[in-house]
Amino acid sequence: MIDRSPITPETLAQLGVAKVAYVKPMRSDEITRMFPQAPALPPGLDLFALVSADGMPIMVTDRREDAVANAWQNELETVSLH
Repeated sequence: MIDRSPITPETLAQLGVAKVAYVKPMRSDEITRMFPQAPALPPGLDLFALVSADGMPIMVTDRREDAVANAWQNELETVSLH
């Protein structure tokens, strides 16, 4: 018999933790709100966050290419979020 129970968002996120990362364009104001542990940033900067499948920040940069390169170096498949 096949189990057809729904997968929770938490379980789904854990499936891709070691394989998938998201490149998300963000403003510095959003970085500060979403990741309070991040160092203080000047307001209004356009940045890119590389975030693991479970939502943990990996890195923040001002160039999308740098976020993708970091994912590639860590053998992560990147997906863009808009």
